[in-house]
Amino acid sequence: MVEVKVGAATVRRVEESYEPNFDAKMFFPDWKPEVVQRHRDWLMPAHYEEASNSLKLSVHSWLLTIGGKRILIDTCVGNHKSRPHRPKWHLMESKYLERLKEAGVEPDQVDMVMCTHLHVDHVGWNTRLENGKWVPTFRNARYVFSRTDYDHYLKVDSDPKTAPANAGSFRDSVLPVVEAGLTQMVDGAARLDENMEITPAPGHTPGTIAIKLESRGEKALFSGDILHHALQVYHPEWNSFACAEAVGARKSRREALEHCAGTGARLMPCHFGAPFTCHVDHKGDGFVPRFDGGF
Repeated sequence: MVEVKVGAATVRRVEESYEPNFDAKMFFPDWKPEVVQRHRDWLMPAHYEEASNSLKLSVHSWLLTIGGKRILIDTCVGNHKSRPHRPKWHLMESKYLERLKEAGVEPDQVDMVMCTHLHVDHVGWNTRLENGKWVPTFRNARYVFSRTDYDHYLKVDSDPKTAPANAGSFRDSVLPVVEAGLTQMVDGAARLDENMEITPAPGHTPGTIAIKLESRGEKALFSGDILHHALQVYHPEWNSFACAEAVGARKSRREALEHCAGTGARLMPCHFGAPFTCHVDHKGDGFVPRFDGGF
């Protein structure tokens, strides 16, 4: 299990899946085959499968423990959910809750759930199926959502021409939490406590947020899908196929990288391959990742 310390905070990775799962050119329209040769020394096998030209992306949560609070950041795809558009996610039967327990937490012990945005692979474990009904998995938690994202997808889901929003995940993984009265909607920038701050990072979705952590002089940035893959540290101009607004996504990505390179904050993405987290250094006009272990 990956565990990192950020001041007084402990952060553990809770895995749902980690496998070659997206064609590189489909995922990144700007992909060029020569990038493999340029980065071969670190790209394989943790980040790319050459035989299938597939990106190897992780889907995981970050479990943050600080000041006696247990905070879960992004909640993956979820079990038993109909996702026929992604066969590997369709009616999944993962051991996510067992891995959460291995990380030291039962669902009822989670104090807060934070979703960096409301895409299907970041909200799934918000709910689980009980007696044919989707109910909050973390029933004692406060769920923090971006109001901008929520309002956007509520509108999409309410329009017969665009519904259901996010492959149905808005209905089975977001609305039940709202209906249970467990949500805290955040508008714009917000400070949650002495350690955590939310900043808007629109582009990938209209209401994507970045979550900043600071403790005892050490910092981390939970970036959700501002970046999907470590290659985007070298190529912050690369958007994924899933980025809703290209200019904003590039701007938010560069701001996240500038923050990490300028402050020493550890970058904590939700889809990077092993070792799953890194620091970021300036190199000329761009950036390079600095992984634990040296590559």
